[in-house]
Amino acid sequence: MAYVGLPHLYRGRYMYYFGIIATTLVIIILLHFTLKRREKNKEQKEEDKYTTYADADKTNEKSKNNGKMQE
Repeated sequence: MAYVGLPHLYRGRYMYYFGIIATTLVIIILLHFTLKRREKNKEQKEEDKYTTYADADKTNEKSKNNGKMQE
């Protein structure tokens, strides 16, 4: 993008030139975080897919027992 906008820089349109570079960087950063979140969701979905109901029942029993002990 910097090379393509070089004629604008030579004509003195500094705000346009650096604005394009800044906009491109913002898009790259947003894309990074979006893809990172998507990968995290994908891993969570895979983990949930292979978790058995028995594991979930054990977790629920532990949380119920902890609640009764506190009363």
